[in-house]
Amino acid sequence: MMETLQVLRGSLLLLLLVAGVCTERYKPVIIVHGLFEGPRHYRTFSQYIRKAHPDTQVTTISLYNHAASIKPLWMQVKGFMKALTSIMNKSPDGIHLLCYSQGGVICRALLSTIPNHNVHTFIALSSPLAGHYGETEYQSLKFGARVKTEVRSLCYNRLGQLISICNYWKDPHHMSKYRQYNSFLPLLDGEKPHKHMEAWKINFLRIKKLVLIGGPDDGVITPWQSSLFGFYDSNENVVEMRNQEFYKKDNFGLKTLDDRGDVSVCVRAGVKHTEWHFDYTVFSNCIEKWLT
Repeated sequence: MMETLQVLRGSLLLLLLVAGVCTERYKPVIIVHGLFEGPRHYRTFSQYIRKAHPDTQVTTISLYNHAASIKPLWMQVKGFMKALTSIMNKSPDGIHLLCYSQGGVICRALLSTIPNHNVHTFIALSSPLAGHYGETEYQSLKFGARVKTEVRSLCYNRLGQLISICNYWKDPHHMSKYRQYNSFLPLLDGEKPHKHMEAWKINFLRIKKLVLIGGPDDGVITPWQSSLFGFYDSNENVVEMRNQEFYKKDNFGLKTLDDRGDVSVCVRAGVKHTEWHFDYTVFSNCIEKWLT
């Protein structure tokens, strides 16, 4: 009888241990879409995540979809903040934030302005993190045949700042006007000083890992190194992340993250802009390992 009880206790303990392993969950993955997109564009990517990490909760936030994505970014940040905060409140162990293209710029603002967020990993997938200056198919949709030198006159005024693209349009030949009229990116970069700078930096540094993904064949993000926090100087030579003033001054915490060893860079050649969130090799080589 005693031996039977011991066997039952041992079996029960084993079942509890196994149950503990089985119920261990991956952190939820929250996706913020890019310009002119919506949740349906991320079905394939969500399948990649669930196949690699079964039972992962994957949510592409359905806000400012398609044409609504050109609304001003501070307006979008306000909406995404409400949705993201609701998800975080239900995920006490933290979440991962994966943001594509324009979504990466939005996520920068979310991470800076949400106090006590619990985002573990921020993955920026081909995003104009340091700004954009170039002629693209997306630009032509809004500005027609106007060349990049003419966009400045459309963007650097109060009306222009009501268009999302203008919130990260960064003309390296007119930086004084950029700082004067751009109401979004210069604030995030700390290039336009404001009273919330230190608080935003503290908030941003709550993330445990920053993953930057981009490549030379992107064809839209210009320069493509903006996805790695690089950008043009006044001669349109690319200045890489560690030589940017906002990095050297550690305006928003990027240098601190890098010094901590918490910045990961993944460069993939041969991937066009619209392919990043469909390409399985991008997922397997640049993203999968960070979603645990």
